[in-house]
Amino acid sequence: MTFSRRAFLVGLGAGVSTPAWSNAPATSLFPEPKPWDYAKKSLPSVDALVSATALGGKIGFMVADARTGEVLEVRNPVLPLPPASVAKAVTAAYALDTLGANHVFQTRLVATGPVQGGLVQGDLILRGGADPTLDTDALAQMAKDLHAQGVKGITGRFYVNGTYLPYQRVIDSGQPDHLGYNPSISGLNLNFNRVHFEWKRDGQSWNVAMDARSETLRPAVKVARMQVVDRKSPIFTYQDAAGVDSWTVAQAALGKGGSRWLPVRRPDIYAGEVFQVLARGQGVKLPRPEMQSGEAAGMTLVTHSSVPTSDIVQGMLKYSTNLTAEVVGLAASVKSRGAPRDLDGSAAMMSDWAHEVLGTNRLRFVDHSGLSDQSIVTARDMVKALISLGPDGALAPLLKNIPPKSELLPNGGNHVIRAKTGTLNFVSTLAGYVTAPNGRELAFAIFTGDLERRAAIQRAARERPKGARVWSRRSRRLQHDLIARWSVLFGT
Repeated sequence: MTFSRRAFLVGLGAGVSTPAWSNAPATSLFPEPKPWDYAKKSLPSVDALVSATALGGKIGFMVADARTGEVLEVRNPVLPLPPASVAKAVTAAYALDTLGANHVFQTRLVATGPVQGGLVQGDLILRGGADPTLDTDALAQMAKDLHAQGVKGITGRFYVNGTYLPYQRVIDSGQPDHLGYNPSISGLNLNFNRVHFEWKRDGQSWNVAMDARSETLRPAVKVARMQVVDRKSPIFTYQDAAGVDSWTVAQAALGKGGSRWLPVRRPDIYAGEVFQVLARGQGVKLPRPEMQSGEAAGMTLVTHSSVPTSDIVQGMLKYSTNLTAEVVGLAASVKSRGAPRDLDGSAAMMSDWAHEVLGTNRLRFVDHSGLSDQSIVTARDMVKALISLGPDGALAPLLKNIPPKSELLPNGGNHVIRAKTGTLNFVSTLAGYVTAPNGRELAFAIFTGDLERRAAIQRAARERPKGARVWSRRSRRLQHDLIARWSVLFGT
């Protein structure tokens, strides 16, 4: 059976003209139906919604009463699928529970000797404290604060120390090299570990720049360099050249000008280079940064503190920043269970936490951001987690408000969605809470994935593979239609 969204919408929102009947009774022989009674009877079935979307692949979902746990509707609830960025909702809960909502991350300038005559008598260390939001402006303020203490230089070496977290070269090795959302991870991170690449046409050539820009600053960097090459493809190539991120770009792809962010593979040296430039602008002369291992012992001269973890997590959920998710997840593991060997080890710690605290069974993470398709979550486990956390818990108010978009209901419906979205190529997910028109709170998880089509994509084409965008749009339409169905069926 097929159905028409337009016909359903008209049936809900408009009266139907009928011819007058002769000698009709003055009053109806039957009680007048409540408006939503008609809506419930007119709802398309789940099979009809899935058929109309023509999505393909696999679908698993569950919706339950968020307060009582009563399961209301399911389809393949124990089907394991990649959660994509829905994983960040679990990471947020893990960080809030382990670090605390008011925890702040500190980046410090540590001196190994006293300041005499404007010089640090010894080394200066830029010590990372796993702040995922450290940016160029924050380093600029630290440089000003150092100058305000009368420091003009040092007698020893300038070190950068990112050992608070284990170094991770990439989040997901299956991604193309040039994707800015797949950077390296360290205990010292800057600008989400991305460098800004800008190009402008200049006659028959191009002027290129690599910098660590903020709203007002453009400090150039040497840890990353770019060369324009006469070729059509690939667009980018990457090589680790004696400690420098060496990029080439195909001139055929440049046009007249533009810019984009590229990942940084040495985030601690990157932060040190930028600080060196900013300190020079304040009259503080520093040698080139060197990496330091082990604890940064000495006297703290300057400290930069991040905003509280709750604010960081809210920004992560809103903008779906992978670097933030990985750093706060790793930091939570360090605090609660000891330093993990690597990202996979930290994700396993989070999986154990979810089993112990949230009551999940088959959930298994390999990262904290959901960028890898090797993480596995079921709709039932995700809904269990959301019910355990509760619609009045610490996570729910930090989730993003998502406007209803279903064509099944006028104006998309009058329910309220607080949820986390997730998107990979041929994977689309959504999980969170719905406040129905009658105020009932629902917890839901919808996972969709065509893993065969995803597996067939060549690595070089994984930024924008053919058909992925259309597939994601269809999945999002199905997600919103399911939520609209539940808001009527279970919330009126």
